[in-house]
Amino acid sequence: MSGPGTVERTVGVKTMFSGRVVTVEVHEVELPDGGRTTREVVRHPGAVAVVAETRDGRVVLVDQFRYAIGRMSKEVPAGKLEAGEDPLACAKRELEEETGYRAEHWEFVVRFFTSPGFSNEIMHLYYATGLTAGANHPDEDEFLEVSGMTADEVKRGLADGLFCDGKTLVALQWWLGCLEKGR
Repeated sequence: MSGPGTVERTVGVKTMFSGRVVTVEVHEVELPDGGRTTREVVRHPGAVAVVAETRDGRVVLVDQFRYAIGRMSKEVPAGKLEAGEDPLACAKRELEEETGYRAEHWEFVVRFFTSPGFSNEIMHLYYATGLTAGANHPDEDEFLEVSGMTADEVKRGLADGLFCDGKTLVALQWWLGCLEKGR
């Protein structure tokens, strides 16, 4: 809960690293009680994720190797925002690049911070329907396999721990909830 005296005030910022995707900073902050400490902050430009549903009721997923975790990950299509890019435009671009699909209908679902304890990355989640298949054209350093899963397959995958990615867990739980409500 936020109130008077609960905000930390920035005293100083030191950039430790600036790369293609993130910037890492160490902030010296003054605590509400007057004490001081440091906070490590990862700055990220934001990203999008897409729950894309085919006409036959399958959700579109991509399998890709994730170097940071050292394994394959089954995820909803997603990608990083470019500087100043509109999130919906990014979602449309990423869906087509990663899967080859284009969508007739787009709906904003939710935006959320992926890990606010240390990062300012905000994820914009969209729902895409009325899909038309085409050829994907991923970035030169992306190697993706596109697949689709029914709601029952997703439920089994969730129960079996198939999905390890936070945005995908949020997206698939939202999708299943909509299906249960008859949406």
